[in-house]
Amino acid sequence: MVKKNAGIIGIGAYLPDKILTNADLEKIVDTSDEWIVSRSGIRKRHIADANEATSDLAAHAASKAIKDAQLNPGDIDMVIVATITPDMMIPSTATRVQGKIKATHACAFDIEAACSGFVYGLAIAKSFVLNGEMRNIVVIGAEILTRYVDWNDRTMCVLFGDGAGAVVVSTVDAERGLLGFHLGADGNTPRKWLMLPGSGSFNGSVPVSEDRKDFMTMDGKAIFKFGVSILPNIINKALIQSHLTSNDIKLIVPHQANIRIIESAAKRLGLGMEKFYVNIDQRANTSAASIPIAMSDAKNEGKLQNGDTIVLAGFGAGLTWASIALVL
Repeated sequence: MVKKNAGIIGIGAYLPDKILTNADLEKIVDTSDEWIVSRSGIRKRHIADANEATSDLAAHAASKAIKDAQLNPGDIDMVIVATITPDMMIPSTATRVQGKIKATHACAFDIEAACSGFVYGLAIAKSFVLNGEMRNIVVIGAEILTRYVDWNDRTMCVLFGDGAGAVVVSTVDAERGLLGFHLGADGNTPRKWLMLPGSGSFNGSVPVSEDRKDFMTMDGKAIFKFGVSILPNIINKALIQSHLTSNDIKLIVPHQANIRIIESAAKRLGLGMEKFYVNIDQRANTSAASIPIAMSDAKNEGKLQNGDTIVLAGFGAGLTWASIALVL
């Protein structure tokens, strides 16, 4: 029998039309372009329209990935949406996406692993495809984070943007596909490091109102220290699991949290920044959507091509972390 693997056959992304620049932010909060860029690397971010939901962004990205894979919605067997900003608690965002893209034969569910969620989804999709239970799976990272930032908090509102990215995972030849992965979590870290209470059971129901207090909160120093430590570690873990070295890798696509974290990872790994794809200056931090959006951007720029060996690595609230190596 010819050996097969599970791999990515289609990539797509969607960014809302509205763009908020650092210059725009200077008009609404006490900040400056120099302050934002020097601390994060961010210059602009996309903002969803008031009538757009996370499922809308996800559906656009999924449709593009399905088209890129030269498939039809009816060919999709499973829809996985990684998000921390779902449309609502019930039903799942994934079921709404399934309906919007008309993937009538697909099962659907959400996963919540913050900025690591998309890579978690790839690991799940790999298992389903390899065991033969699913043929084509859409894995989506989608967020509307700007709905949950306090626009009076200059340390938070400058960091996040909205968007969605998606891939189709299917059966591919053995020399291609998803290779070794590493998933992890640490639930003992303080919740205050990065949290969004929302209407979860821990804090009880929080009514949606103009003066609501369910904003994201973050201990920036703690998260920065965590990112600097974990990113090079999980990149190495994916390489080891895949029996690869950094010399085998064309490109590393990290979660776009902070340019200084990525630069630190490159230094610790002894690699040049040309080995890392960076689009945080244009997209800001889009959590679970960060990596698939970056993949789509890199592909559109000609920096990702079929046959390239790459590593994806994400980390975020929970705490969670995840990395995977693959051959496109």
